[in-house]
Amino acid sequence: MSRLVVVAGPTAVGKGTLVSALRQRRPDIWVSVSATTRAPREGEQDGFHYYFVSPPEFDRMISDGELLEWAVVHGVHRYGTPRGPVEERLAADVPVVLEIDLQGARQVRDTMPDALFVFVAPPSFEALIERLAIRGTEDQAERERRLETAREELRAVDEFDVTIVNDVLDDAVTELEGIVATAR
Repeated sequence: MSRLVVVAGPTAVGKGTLVSALRQRRPDIWVSVSATTRAPREGEQDGFHYYFVSPPEFDRMISDGELLEWAVVHGVHRYGTPRGPVEERLAADVPVVLEIDLQGARQVRDTMPDALFVFVAPPSFEALIERLAIRGTEDQAERERRLETAREELRAVDEFDVTIVNDVLDDAVTELEGIVATAR
């Protein structure tokens, strides 16, 4: 049976880019789609990038035990991983990758301790600041909030089984691909 691979790291470290590039190389890998209470960004599609749900619907998912993990991210929006699809694919021996935040990774460690936990780190904090600014999806106040969260998240690196420094994307993807292969 495949072992769940959990990918986490601070904001703007490139988790999404890394996992998307992995998925391009390895279409057999299933990447979980998270539910969130935040509004879609330009170009994001419901059910593909995220399941965009209302706060009351998110509350219902929590109370009905439908989420493997969930967290309030950056003190504002909630994100969570629907449990059913993850468990179904693991049972079918499909490689599964979760791309989630630190709070969620800690919850998954409690519920699925056999998972393999991968921390994605920036080459430097300055690179993280630059990436967040270049992304341009947040205003200054939101960037500051995310950078404060990132400082805390970077201190959690020792909680993970493996660390990938996302400096050169192709190298980081190759490293993640190898990690997923060993999780089978």
